[in-house]
Amino acid sequence: MTHSIRDIGCRPVKSWAGCLSVAAMLALVCLWLSPQAALSAEKKESQQISRVIAKEMTAAQKALQASQWAEAIKNLEAAETKSGLNAFDKKTIYDFKGFAYVKLNNLKAAEQAYEAALATGAYSPEDSAKTTRMLFRLSAGNQQYAKAAEYGKQVADSGAATADDLGILSQIYYLQKDCKNSGVWADKAIAAARKAGETPKENLYQFKLQCASDAGDSPGMAAVLVDLIRLTNKTNYWNTLLRIERQDERDDRNTLMIYRIMYNTNSMNADTDYIEMAQLLADAALPGEAQAVLEKAMSSGVVKDEHKERTTRLLNSLKVRSDSDRKGLASFDAEAAKNSGGELSVKLGEVYYGFGDYQKAVDSITVGLQKGQIKHLDEAYVYLGLAQVQLKSFAEAKRTFVNLKIVPNISPRVLKLWSLYAETVGR
Repeated sequence: MTHSIRDIGCRPVKSWAGCLSVAAMLALVCLWLSPQAALSAEKKESQQISRVIAKEMTAAQKALQASQWAEAIKNLEAAETKSGLNAFDKKTIYDFKGFAYVKLNNLKAAEQAYEAALATGAYSPEDSAKTTRMLFRLSAGNQQYAKAAEYGKQVADSGAATADDLGILSQIYYLQKDCKNSGVWADKAIAAARKAGETPKENLYQFKLQCASDAGDSPGMAAVLVDLIRLTNKTNYWNTLLRIERQDERDDRNTLMIYRIMYNTNSMNADTDYIEMAQLLADAALPGEAQAVLEKAMSSGVVKDEHKERTTRLLNSLKVRSDSDRKGLASFDAEAAKNSGGELSVKLGEVYYGFGDYQKAVDSITVGLQKGQIKHLDEAYVYLGLAQVQLKSFAEAKRTFVNLKIVPNISPRVLKLWSLYAETVGR
């Protein structure tokens, strides 16, 4: 069984708009080239402009200063028709045209103008690098992905690429269905963001997730989902990860452990999951918790019509057993207190947890752990940690979950998932 990114409610990115809108593109380009800075630079070097185009360039400058973009282009096109232009003339004309086209939201024309300006060879090294970076963004925005990738690699090779630049390269390769290079650049973007003290962009991981999904690579998906959970702690990522991990699990105790995480991360969204979890809890002699699980399913409206009769029958039988357990709590408590081993105290704590009495759950399980002789030490630590979470004792809960690492013969899958859950506690 394979899982798709669609399982987690994410829409695969099919166009550039999924990463950076045209409006955002314009904002980025305008940050690099303000009219004041551009015109000031041109005035300093105005003596290099041929006198044959002085009239047209002066008119173009005035139009740019007045934000009359179409008028500026008209004058620049007139200058372009003059004979005897030198490289600096051409660079200046195309550079100004590029700026005006950006302001007119004509990114294709802007790209052509800046390419022509760059081809003159008249830019300073600094301005050449800046223009290359603009062309990288513009060609990406114009969905000319092969060209954008070449410009992007030039920016990266220069050492001037930001985490956003590297992320755009990742998406460019993703849109070209080149998952290998998309992953390479996503990893570089993530590393660059962390080095800069920034939070990596979620979509970088989504590219990797979709690629793993398309390849039917469940382990690859799981690895990316772990990163996404650490980044966002979103329930949809938890749900998909836990479904992947559950599909190969054959041990009922471990399956129940996975369901406990799904339930406590609010990522359980299928009625069959609630029903199976309740049945496993009932088999583990925890009808009170099983009842609470089914009641949540019923109240949330997740139970399908075809399963309501079966769910109601199961819930009624659990209520009978749960009531019996509740009536026997006092005698159970007394029996556990007299016993020299800790097994009964731990089981009592688990029962208290199912009834929502979290402080008594903590007290009983703590006593049981101190006594020792616990049959299922992993469950003892899990219930103690969960009860502490419910009491908002997050630091204590984290310390409790760490103890799972010393439990003999614990399932590596279960340990990995609870360790991940512990990282998100209190977030």
